[in-house]
Amino acid sequence: MSGTTASGRGRTGGVPRHTGGGVNRWTVLTVLCVSLLFVALDTTILYVAVPSVTEDLRPGPVELLWIVDIYPLIAASLLILFGTLGDRVGRRRILLLGYGLFGLASAAAALAPNPQILMTARALLGIGGAMIMPATLSILRQVFPDRRERAVAIGVWSAVAAVGAAVGPVLGGFLVENFWWGSVFLINIPMMAAMFLIGRWLLPESRGERNGPWDVVGAVVAALGVLGIVLGVKRLGSGAPVVGLTTLLPIVLGTLLLILFVRRQRRREHPLIDMRLFARPAFGTSVGCIVLAMLALVGLQLIAVQYLQLVLGLSPLETGLRMLPLVFSAMAAGLTGSKLLQALGPRAMVAGGFTLTATAVLSLTAMGSQNHFWQLSLGFVLLGFGFQSTLFGAYESMLSEAPAEQSGGAAALGETAYQLGAGIGVALLGSVMNAAYAPGLDRVGGVSAKASRAASHSLGEAYKVSAGLGEHARYALRLAARDSFIHGLRVTLVASALLLLVGAGISLRLPRRAAESTERAEGEAAAGDGAPAAGREGAPAPASTGR
Repeated sequence: MSGTTASGRGRTGGVPRHTGGGVNRWTVLTVLCVSLLFVALDTTILYVAVPSVTEDLRPGPVELLWIVDIYPLIAASLLILFGTLGDRVGRRRILLLGYGLFGLASAAAALAPNPQILMTARALLGIGGAMIMPATLSILRQVFPDRRERAVAIGVWSAVAAVGAAVGPVLGGFLVENFWWGSVFLINIPMMAAMFLIGRWLLPESRGERNGPWDVVGAVVAALGVLGIVLGVKRLGSGAPVVGLTTLLPIVLGTLLLILFVRRQRRREHPLIDMRLFARPAFGTSVGCIVLAMLALVGLQLIAVQYLQLVLGLSPLETGLRMLPLVFSAMAAGLTGSKLLQALGPRAMVAGGFTLTATAVLSLTAMGSQNHFWQLSLGFVLLGFGFQSTLFGAYESMLSEAPAEQSGGAAALGETAYQLGAGIGVALLGSVMNAAYAPGLDRVGGVSAKASRAASHSLGEAYKVSAGLGEHARYALRLAARDSFIHGLRVTLVASALLLLVGAGISLRLPRRAAESTERAEGEAAAGDGAPAAGREGAPAPASTGR
């Protein structure tokens, strides 16, 4: 790999160059996981606060869309930039800057007097999140050089990520019902202040090699490329036309910029990301599995929230509580992931996770307008365990395949794949849902064509339209909209299951056993720099037991 030299710069027997104190690595993991928890929370916590924000700040439809979307949009586009910058200037330094910016932006968002300030604050939150997310994963990669211990750490890390995203609506619902919408941001401030002080004291500093200049142009090109693609797919998910300038053009430009980025990295002596990593089947396959897993499930999660609230009539807080089985099963999968990986190997674990998730998704097609608590809960349990097992195996294989000195870039690629999959999934499954839902409202007795067209946009819109109709027409429209939504949900579930089974097929390119990729990576590194493999991943190393 390009980061390995004969003198072993950036790697000392597989031990990262830390400049922090001798802190136990499990303490470091705790700090990193708490950091990740609050970043993940902010991805979904605003969903249930949208009605309150709309009532208080009166944003227009476009402004409201940007308030919700700009955080993940900015975060996704800057992950590669900050991930590779952390490899150069220090991962802890970038993480601490992220803490500070995230806390300040949270204060600005909580006290925003108008939609423009809130939008700007959410953009700054996205920048802070982009600093924090890859830094937590790359520091984890450095602090746990032993693959078995790292698998345990990644299990905990991934479980926390799942908990944060899934608990967001629950916590947000509680805060909005008992306080005001700004409280969903206000809780970040004391935690980020504490994390800044604790991180400065406890976290070790680490960095990769700093040979050659950092490719600023390449980092900007990558950011703009990801920004274009995510912006385009989010526009698609909001119902914009496929061939519109606001959808097709950003996707085309983003794709061209990413192609330019790849070609530039291949030509440079010191690239931001060594593209030869993708020649390793385990690395490229793992990244693809992350995209497919997110693509199949994130859009589905948003549709499930609508089903619980609009079909079953649950409140935001009740909706969040009903999704807790998914959270707890995902936690269980993360915490037991290391043992499962050792027993099954990456290939069987990821393929099995995809297959179990597809089975769970198909089981949910039996849901209708009645509230079947145990059936839904069992489906969520299987879904959470399978999904988290898939992500665990994919992240572990990806990080273990990447050299330690490039862990920031590898972590950024994994997080970018996560965000891209989520964005594309919302657009794709949202489009499938709309295509299956809208035809059911074409001819509803007593309802005008204009009202039917408005109701065909979404189930929530149909309920609003029905409020202005007579009793017979109101009942007929609500019944038709609910039945059409359930039909659309079932079609979307089948589409999601098919994507998951495609992921199961792709994952068969992963190594059968965890040791295979480790031994191959050691052999390649030894051949490349003439150094013995001892002390690297999979071999005994003093640092694996005490940092």
